[in-house]
Amino acid sequence: MGKVTSSRFRPVRLATAGVFALAGFLFWVSFNTAQGTDLRTDDSMLRLSDLIRERSQNNQELDSSVSELRREVDSLARRDSGGTEAEERVFEELERAAGSRKLSGPGLTVTLDDAPPDAGPRMPGIPDPQPNDLVVHQQDLQAVVNALWEGGARGIKVMDQRLISTSAVRCVGNTLILQGRLYSPPYTITAVGDTEELRAALDRAPAVRNYREYVDAYGLGWSVDEHDEVTLPGYTGAVDLRHAQPVG
Repeated sequence: MGKVTSSRFRPVRLATAGVFALAGFLFWVSFNTAQGTDLRTDDSMLRLSDLIRERSQNNQELDSSVSELRREVDSLARRDSGGTEAEERVFEELERAAGSRKLSGPGLTVTLDDAPPDAGPRMPGIPDPQPNDLVVHQQDLQAVVNALWEGGARGIKVMDQRLISTSAVRCVGNTLILQGRLYSPPYTITAVGDTEELRAALDRAPAVRNYREYVDAYGLGWSVDEHDEVTLPGYTGAVDLRHAQPVG
């Protein structure tokens, strides 16, 4: 019976030895692949972020070149057009409506910012925040922009860029991507228009009120500053529409 027992359990011992051997092999492969680095590091994400920032800087430099070329083309076109003063005024009005000319006047600047990473409830009865409760989201920026348009803004810029009808405000994580360039908080949105109307539009916008509840609860950044005179730059980017196309 002893011999039978020995032969019965030998495959089990062999299987156990095989598992340990496989585990050792996988450990060696992992170590060799990592070359002594932490397999759970965020270095790859950091490299991706660096790439995005590099492309953002390149786009900014290209925007400056395009802007200069556009000014030269417009100057040459006006010089050679031979248009009347009335036609010139119509042309300037079209440029203002399109957002490609500078715009000055009274206005206000709205600033939104993330809360401190260690922020906690600032009022009794408020639950502890989740990470998403402490950052400015795309819908928060869109809510402010939409409210300012609804309040009669004659023009708006986000950070240092003028918005036009095809502009899209998009966020990835807690960074803003606007017209090919990358921005980090705090975010500033500046509008030219009647300051009382603009403030009233912000106060009655439900999505803005929702954001301000998080300001009170967890300390997200919010401020509104009025200007007797502020100047928005003209839009200098591409104006052609881009859309997705099916493959095949």
